[in-house]
Amino acid sequence: MAFRQVSPLDFLVVGPKCGRLSGLASARSSMITHGKHPSSIRSLTNSSIRNGIFRFSSSSSSSTIPSLSSTTTSKYQQKRKASTSSSGGGGGGPIIDSDIALTPFQNKIAELESQAQNKPEDLIIQLNLLKELESGGEFLGLVAYYEAMALSPSQQDGKIGSQVLLKDEQSWLIFLNSLAKIGRLQEASLMVRKRDELLQKIQQSSSSSSSVITPINNISSPTPSPSTSTSTSTGSSSVLSHLSNSSSTSTPPDQQPSTTAKSSPLSSFLSSSSPSSSNSSNSGLGSGASLNGQQSGSALNPLYVQMAPPTPQANAWKALRWLGGFLLWGFIILTVMSMIMENTGLLKAGPGPAEFEPEEGKVVKFSDVHGVEEAKSELEEIVEFLKNPEKFSNLGGKLPKGVLLTGPPGTGKTMLARAVAGEAEVPFLFASGSSFDEMFVGVGAKRVRELFAAARKKAPAIVFIDELDAIGSKRSAKDQHYMKQTLNQLLVELDGFEQSEGVIIIAATNFPESLDKALTRPGRFDRHVTVGLPDVRGRIEILKHHMGEVAFDVDVDPSIIARGCPGMSGADLQNLVNQAAVKASREGARQVGLKHFEWAKDRILMGAERRSHFVTEESKRATAYHEGGHALVALHTPGAMPLHKVTIMPRGQALGITFQLPEQDKDSYTRKEYNAMIDVALGGRAAEEMVFGHDDVTSGCSSDLQRATDVAARMIRSYGFSDKVGLVAHGDEESVYLSGKKKDEIESEIRSFLDTSMDRARHLLKTREDELHKLATALVEYETLSQDEVREILKGNKLNRPTTEGESLKSEEEIRTQAGGQIVDGI
Repeated sequence: MAFRQVSPLDFLVVGPKCGRLSGLASARSSMITHGKHPSSIRSLTNSSIRNGIFRFSSSSSSSTIPSLSSTTTSKYQQKRKASTSSSGGGGGGPIIDSDIALTPFQNKIAELESQAQNKPEDLIIQLNLLKELESGGEFLGLVAYYEAMALSPSQQDGKIGSQVLLKDEQSWLIFLNSLAKIGRLQEASLMVRKRDELLQKIQQSSSSSSSVITPINNISSPTPSPSTSTSTSTGSSSVLSHLSNSSSTSTPPDQQPSTTAKSSPLSSFLSSSSPSSSNSSNSGLGSGASLNGQQSGSALNPLYVQMAPPTPQANAWKALRWLGGFLLWGFIILTVMSMIMENTGLLKAGPGPAEFEPEEGKVVKFSDVHGVEEAKSELEEIVEFLKNPEKFSNLGGKLPKGVLLTGPPGTGKTMLARAVAGEAEVPFLFASGSSFDEMFVGVGAKRVRELFAAARKKAPAIVFIDELDAIGSKRSAKDQHYMKQTLNQLLVELDGFEQSEGVIIIAATNFPESLDKALTRPGRFDRHVTVGLPDVRGRIEILKHHMGEVAFDVDVDPSIIARGCPGMSGADLQNLVNQAAVKASREGARQVGLKHFEWAKDRILMGAERRSHFVTEESKRATAYHEGGHALVALHTPGAMPLHKVTIMPRGQALGITFQLPEQDKDSYTRKEYNAMIDVALGGRAAEEMVFGHDDVTSGCSSDLQRATDVAARMIRSYGFSDKVGLVAHGDEESVYLSGKKKDEIESEIRSFLDTSMDRARHLLKTREDELHKLATALVEYETLSQDEVREILKGNKLNRPTTEGESLKSEEEIRTQAGGQIVDGI
């Protein structure tokens, strides 16, 4: 078999004497070093290079034949030895099988390779060879050829095979593109530095010898000058700095190459690294190009950015954008914050302007205040002082600086203060104790100063502080300092007054025991006026005063209504008259009658009727016997308060009510009266047990048991009515220090009182069982009975009024129809 000589562009490695043609095997070994196995590269078995189409004369006779398999390598070595022995060891170079048929492409490559070897400085021939190799996909051979001709100086003289190939940018980009194709992109920086070093050596050599590079023959474009070489050899930064530009990776075959240094970017050959886009023109890596399957910006495909100084126009635009964004976000944040603060009330929580001005409106006189004659007489001294201060100062007397009005709610404390200002005809400044302090520290003290400053300007004047306990409660060591500021400022203002200023401080509270002692000592609020609940005469006067504003029937006697309203305050009596007038107007009456006042009184004392509440017949009957037991015990027990009314109509939270009213106001009660209270409270439970049995007793007696237990406990602990416990007071505060034995003794005595009362109630109802059945039946029929009606029922008489049986189960429309179109139920 015959063999012929092969070019170093094959997978054959030429020995060291070959000089500049050592590239392909070196490239292959470099790929193995960098983790790339040769099998990962497209096989070149059928390529022109593997079939030995290149011709190259070499004096080397020792070269190895790297192959894709060990069998091929040994075959080549055997044939080379045979050829060498037959040729006598001549410099014929490597030989291969000459019987292999060449393709047209292989023939063309062989012809171009022969021309390139003969004319290494002909740039057009070198470019044509590289382009043909690139178009044929022979990237490995192209890299090996370029390294051998341009990047591998000879070891003998240090010269390279083709300087024009080294200096040309187009061929350089083709080489880099092929380098990426074979997976050796990581060697790009090394190749760039190596090329820069060779170009620098050529330039230095040219400068030292003062030689000028002449144009190469047969090249239509001008030959690169030393300045051109300098521009192309500006180091790796000059090559990598063009990454942001875009250019074609290859030049069409008909375009004439130029040796002039071009600013073609490295990204142009990187972006065309895929075989399908090797001849296309792409933008740089910034547009998302990739090399060898690697995403741009990775370690194998880095991005190179060159920072350019901003222009004035860019700075101005940047400043405008920043200012616009700042204003926009500022507007959004302020809008959101204002909405939050408006909804939460934070905008209104700050200390506002001073609002302490004299009260305007209707002037109140002492003649408008009733039922508190003692309080009026004490306050008349204040009025005389404000009218004629010299009358007291001439004799050396001094009036109190502050007057404290105490008493239950609704007794007329505020009206008394207004009456003092109205009688003295001086300005009246009003302030509530809760209006001083707010969320900010120091606001309370500031407003106290403003209040007294306004009073001094209006002197003589009256300052009225309602609900003084809101700011004047007792201080303790646990309180924070800011909690005491308002009270301390009030104490200072009271001590700082002089009698000549003519300012009187009147305060009102429902809990005088909660006030700080420093506030109530002499020199501040040193006069205390108690405004208590009105008695019968006071209630009559209050009713006459308020009834003068409504049209009432001539048969209405205020004294009768007043006697039936014990414990009512002036505000309750005013509400009673108003409720009666509203009831009369709803019924279409021309005048307010006694029945309207009775209805209003029952509504206030017992609660509103719940006619819409559904009650079964069994529950209604059980409630009737329960309330009948209360009523019978109240009628027949000595010392019990007179029965006022009994009803099984649901009112408030109760299914039935037995109401008792005293004949006159009482401040103290006897032991017999307290025992009667317990008997009446337990009468309902005793009636249920007697009628329905022990197992069918209902839970309706829960409030009765609480009341009975409370009365019995007060009799033993506070009033000394127990012979066993003795005359010892054991209040709630003292009970903490009681021994366990004493507590058990008190509990045992309370139970003894309750058991005794229960026995008395059972005995009374057992003896009057017939009356109990009559009263229960009447309650089921009429639902509500007064004391006189109860007595008539017990006598066996019928009532002269229609029954209300089943009306509680009727709808409002049915009741309105029966009443002639008028609603007769409660409000």
